[in-house]
Amino acid sequence: MRPARGTVGTSPLSSQEGATVPPGPETTADGESRAADLTEPAPTPQEVAEPTAAPPAPRPGRLTRLGRLARREAPRTGLAALGGLALAVSFPPYDLWPLSVVAVAALALLTRGRTARQGAWTGFAFALPFFFVLLRWLRVVGYDAVVGLSFVEALFIAVLGACLALVSRLPAWPLWGACLWVAEELARDRLPFGGFPWGRLAFANTASPFTPLAALGGAPLVTFAVALTGGLLACAVVTGLRLRRGPRTVRTALPGIEAVGLAAALTLAGYAVPVPTKAADTVKIALVQGNVQRPGIDFLGRPMMILDNHVDATLQLARDIKAGRTEKPDLVIWPENSSDLDPFQYPQAYDRIEEAVKAVGVPVLVGALVDHPGKGGYIDNKGIVWDPRTGPGASYAKQHPVPFGEYVPFRDELSKVITRLQRVQRDFYPGDHTGVMQIGPARLGDVICFEVAYDEIVRDTVKAGARALVVQTNNATYGRTGQPEQQLAMSRLRAVEHGRAVVTAATSGISAVVAPDGKVLQRSEEFTRDVISARIPLRDGTTVADRTGAAPEWALAMVGVLSCAAALLIGRRGRTDEKGQQ
Repeated sequence: MRPARGTVGTSPLSSQEGATVPPGPETTADGESRAADLTEPAPTPQEVAEPTAAPPAPRPGRLTRLGRLARREAPRTGLAALGGLALAVSFPPYDLWPLSVVAVAALALLTRGRTARQGAWTGFAFALPFFFVLLRWLRVVGYDAVVGLSFVEALFIAVLGACLALVSRLPAWPLWGACLWVAEELARDRLPFGGFPWGRLAFANTASPFTPLAALGGAPLVTFAVALTGGLLACAVVTGLRLRRGPRTVRTALPGIEAVGLAAALTLAGYAVPVPTKAADTVKIALVQGNVQRPGIDFLGRPMMILDNHVDATLQLARDIKAGRTEKPDLVIWPENSSDLDPFQYPQAYDRIEEAVKAVGVPVLVGALVDHPGKGGYIDNKGIVWDPRTGPGASYAKQHPVPFGEYVPFRDELSKVITRLQRVQRDFYPGDHTGVMQIGPARLGDVICFEVAYDEIVRDTVKAGARALVVQTNNATYGRTGQPEQQLAMSRLRAVEHGRAVVTAATSGISAVVAPDGKVLQRSEEFTRDVISARIPLRDGTTVADRTGAAPEWALAMVGVLSCAAALLIGRRGRTDEKGQQ
């Protein structure tokens, strides 16, 4: 409608189009009106015809914006946190593995159609409670350690969340999302300080239908299958929501039906994978769990106590053999740190080990901390083959010491700020070769404690000729916290991945014997003295996972990264086209 004759025009402050803003009294800051100052010059006709635009409203402060964002994102953030908690209880000691699939589906739905920044926040809100619950065993060190490590690990999932949001706009988005899960784990398993693989989807599925897939592509393929199944379920949910809002036709429902069918097929695919278990021969072993004085960070007690515990348990085994109560083993395995003193520096420790080994009459794999022979001030965490006739022989030094536990990065700077780090008095020096050693009649591969979590260390040990795997570990610090169960689950996955029996010897538990198909044949209780005798198979064949190595992991990760790059490129091109049409 054309303005009436005599009007000035439309003001940005007027409430109706074409309304005239009449002159009136000015208003002071306190709201009181006052008459116009008669000394001010009258407005020119141009100023009347073209009123000055009102100044823009002041931008809300940062705290105000954050508050609004928090209120807007609160429901989604809460759901993300619940999804993270669901993922945490899919791991040992809870072992509710189906929740790992549900949690992946939840994160896919919560990031779908969001911006990268929103996806990153959702991923972080998902990951922080997940890692906090998963890593609560670190509370024996301090809850600040739990929070700090959880925060660092959650940053990787935040990046994953951003990438999931980007690829959710692409066709076949569940596939790209599964590849991104593999890429996230690849990065987190290696960075920083050599990485920290705890919390991989594969380690929640060491006794699930997905487990046999490890024989084809190792832990990365199990992660991929779990993530793809979760993404397909999320796709089915999206289809279901569309059916509620739109026409319910077969064509509309078909994507959801296909997604459910593919998810079911992928879940059952593991049953079709052959897991090799046939062995050329066997060996009789005995695992000695001597126990410790107390759980927690001060488990060592007085010097020689842990060594005496293992010597005494071995001497009892020798008496049982002599009395015919048990069969004589071909070899005996002691755990990590079973000698709490360097036997090459303390004659009393050397003599006690000699006494036990000669009494049982077979080689013993002894775990000990010894001074590094060429690096003054450093320690080797070693497994030493001790023969009853020739004494100490071949040995293996742990290749991957734990940062902040077995060595302190940036020691001079950090120890001044975090005085607790001063308890790590000397740094462990990393070994430079695999742990394949001839122990009596068996060629075994030794990995020490957390090394069982790292794909390449275990794989290299098998490829070097190990016919069975030994995990020497000392979990006394984290006893009854869930950490020993989580580590045992990794041993189960490694057994299937490499087609090898895996035996775990622990100072305080859990010591266990795992068959090549991942079944736990025997296990000890925590904080008890125990000796486990078993006959394990020795295998020479390799699995597909052994032969392909890390290639599937890198290939899947690269597909995920490229899909994310494609989503960014398509999004940028779309915005350019929109600007060109305006």
